[in-house]
Amino acid sequence: MLFFTVSRQTGSLGNEIMELLAKKLNLPVITRDLVMSEWLPEVANKHELHMLVESPGFFLTPSALGLTFAEHLEVKLKNFIAEQPAIISGLGAQIIFARHPAALHVKIMASREIRTNRIMQTHSLLKKDAEKFLELTDRKHKRYIATLYRKDWSDPGLYHITINTDFLSIEEVTSLLYNLAQNKQVTSPPLVKPFAEKVNRHVVFKNQSEEEFAKILDMYSLDWEYEPRTFPIKWDMEGNITMAFSPDFYLPRFNTYIELTTMNQKYVSEKKKKVHLLKKLYPGTNINIVFKNDFYTLLERFGLREGFEI
Repeated sequence: MLFFTVSRQTGSLGNEIMELLAKKLNLPVITRDLVMSEWLPEVANKHELHMLVESPGFFLTPSALGLTFAEHLEVKLKNFIAEQPAIISGLGAQIIFARHPAALHVKIMASREIRTNRIMQTHSLLKKDAEKFLELTDRKHKRYIATLYRKDWSDPGLYHITINTDFLSIEEVTSLLYNLAQNKQVTSPPLVKPFAEKVNRHVVFKNQSEEEFAKILDMYSLDWEYEPRTFPIKWDMEGNITMAFSPDFYLPRFNTYIELTTMNQKYVSEKKKKVHLLKKLYPGTNINIVFKNDFYTLLERFGLREGFEI
């Protein structure tokens, strides 16, 4: 079934249209508030959540899972849509699902004059304050997309349909989108097997922490490889390898290696040095470290901590 990504200017009636459309189609709405209150707390502490609210650039910071917060959000969105259709409000979804055959990317806008008048009425603001409010919110939307995806939020090429609500009511726009949803032919993407149906990989892990981390990756439906590559990082005078490094996991979707540091803290500095050397010797190689405290937090959030010892 078709699902919607909706980008909307403040004062364009976008929120009201999404709410009514969701009721007519019986679809959930995925909003920034839901992401911040339910999804990101899985991998972010209070300070990190505060930074994510304040700075779009912080989404590019590695989370407790080893992925950046932006990548974590992408995984959550794709897993949700694989299970059921929805209306996604903002979040760069028009870019994340740019080529998805079941997606309809909608931009809802209105002229600055109309939006200013609406904001003045709904928020009881003076005209100059309403204009300032619109300027700040428009800039915030543009900055999020530009920072995370290097795209222009206002680019019409990101959307299948752009709707101007200057002369269209909430009901008229909703009916238009409802009819599109009913009539658009959708080519269903390949089904993603749920976690319970995944084939046993027969991987022999070095320790329990690696096995539990693999379970968490499976819960996110993330493909992974265990120690797929060994990187030489030191050689002697004759060119013989004297030190090599095999990161614990590789995530093909994000071209990123993950190294766990759940052992005695005295070994953490050594691993950090190895990661630093790897990045220096192999430019362009993405590798993130998951530290002990972050790992324990993940175990607790997924109910895997009981009986676990390192």
